[in-house]
Amino acid sequence: MRGTGGESRGLRYHRFVPKRMLGKALSRIGKSVPRGIRLFDAAFSLFFLTLLCPLLPFAALGIVLSSRGPIFYRAQRVGLNGRVFTMFKLRTMHVRQPKNAGVITAREDSRIFPLGHRLRRLKIDELPQLYNVLKGDMAIVGPRPRDPRIVNESYTPRHKETLQVLPGLTSPGSIFYLTHCEALLPPDDPNKMYVKDVLPVKLSLDIAYIRESPSLRYNLRIMARTVGAILGQKRLPPEMRKSREHVQPTETTSLQPETAPAKTAHHGPR
Repeated sequence: MRGTGGESRGLRYHRFVPKRMLGKALSRIGKSVPRGIRLFDAAFSLFFLTLLCPLLPFAALGIVLSSRGPIFYRAQRVGLNGRVFTMFKLRTMHVRQPKNAGVITAREDSRIFPLGHRLRRLKIDELPQLYNVLKGDMAIVGPRPRDPRIVNESYTPRHKETLQVLPGLTSPGSIFYLTHCEALLPPDDPNKMYVKDVLPVKLSLDIAYIRESPSLRYNLRIMARTVGAILGQKRLPPEMRKSREHVQPTETTSLQPETAPAKTAHHGPR
């Protein structure tokens, strides 16, 4: 995991110029997001950034006391039309990493420090991504952005359909991962299972979402389902049935949508 002092400089909320930033973001994403959804995302992000800013110093202090290194982690992710951007998170892992460290993190990953587990469980580490939403790099709802190595090495042409929309903070695929898949990943080598068994299902659910021509009402339902998943609710996503046709026939995964409920029903959310 990389981290530099420049991460903290990238999140100076007092330097926001909402009108200018929103205008640049709208011009960059063009017609990929309905204007009403984009305006809602920007207003939602600005509101919660303002509301939660007083809480960030406490999280920052906890991170500094728990592990040496920067407060923020800057991750390179693939966004709209394959453009690589910097996604911000609160750091939850030790800076020193094994040479063979993978890009996927299991729930019990030894690289995560104790406070980091709590931040990840409650999704507090994701809050700085509201800044990415305000900038126009991300949306509130959309396929989760992934590491360029995952995209380059594991995406099929069909999977790349998810790159035709803005990546998001949450999506049907990420909710299903939280409630049914994350607990399955082995801490010693999560990459192999994630790419082979989990990723095709997540992407098929997100493709089903994209092909529904999402509306603001649909996105609000997904946001509500996300809150429920974080609080412990465990339901199969309604996109499950439609997602089956988006799993490639050549993809062999033990977590295909039609079999996932029976195999993972006993696992709880992160």
